[in-house]
Amino acid sequence: MSTTAMETEALASRVWVTGRTVFVELTDGRQIGFPADRFKILSAASDEQLQKVTLRLDGYALRWEDLDEDITVRGIVEGRFQLALPRAA
Repeated sequence: MSTTAMETEALASRVWVTGRTVFVELTDGRQIGFPADRFKILSAASDEQLQKVTLRLDGYALRWEDLDEDITVRGIVEGRFQLALPRAA
């Protein structure tokens, strides 16, 4: 028996921002957080702008309307970030 992409695709049920970290709760109960600074547009955003995130496409994507930025949940789960982590001093 084969599994379809819809059955295995990571979907978000909730998203929130604490400080400059974006957190996503997946429909399977996992929670994933990532620094906003891992994405070009988010790294330049104010704390207030970061707070204005919503779920779109039935949990497939995160959306920052004021920033015109969309990030897929699948990309987050797979660790596909635009920017590297800053090096420790």
